[in-house]
Amino acid sequence: MAEFVKNNSTAFPDALLSEARGLEVLADTLKAAGVSGLRVPEVKSVSERELVIPRINPGPASEAAMTTLGEGLARMHAVHHPHYGFDRDNMIGLSPQKNRLTDDWGDFFLKDRLGVQVEMIRNPQVKSEFESVLGQNGAALTQFLNEHCQHPSLLHGDLWSGNVLFDKAGPWLIDPAVYFGDREADIAMTELFGGFSTAFYRAYDRVYPRTGSYDTKRAIYNLYHTLNHYNLFGTSYLDACRRNLGVIGRL
Repeated sequence: MAEFVKNNSTAFPDALLSEARGLEVLADTLKAAGVSGLRVPEVKSVSERELVIPRINPGPASEAAMTTLGEGLARMHAVHHPHYGFDRDNMIGLSPQKNRLTDDWGDFFLKDRLGVQVEMIRNPQVKSEFESVLGQNGAALTQFLNEHCQHPSLLHGDLWSGNVLFDKAGPWLIDPAVYFGDREADIAMTELFGGFSTAFYRAYDRVYPRTGSYDTKRAIYNLYHTLNHYNLFGTSYLDACRRNLGVIGRL
């Protein structure tokens, strides 16, 4: 298979090293789960400057390939891990992603996901608005997430349609932002920008059904990604941030 060379276009020298680590952890967990149809590119070599992986020749996603993606992801998510978080910081898209290992999922998501993104907000009025809601509702949010998370699962972490490729043999996961967390955070992001068919969700739920609290958690978990996009790309994402924040305000 031909090689694909990805150059580091970010300001972070360890960006590609973190990506390579994420690919390797995904591959190891898929193997442990007995998943073969959902694949991860093998890291051929990596440095601060470039990452070399096999070249994937993508095409459209068939219903069978979407089914394979849903089943494989559910089986990966079903593998239990000992802690939430991750043992090193990495990247979420173009932004740094803070990590630590912990047994408290709700506290991790509040502080190391939402709190970090809110701290990055440059507009002082918007920042104060979000800090106020999280300050008033942080304890309720932490309790809700801890009560409704089944166990730590390995998450791809940035699971939108652009980070899943399909070739003739089926799906590939690329560009991960891995950590251990509530599996439904991954599923929530698949709904944020679209691109995942009914066959994907039907296959996922057949193997590992989503919980009754998923609809509420979807807004909470996607607040992290809408905040990240607001911080990166500007005010066009602010309304989505506020809608998701409103769910936390009603807990």
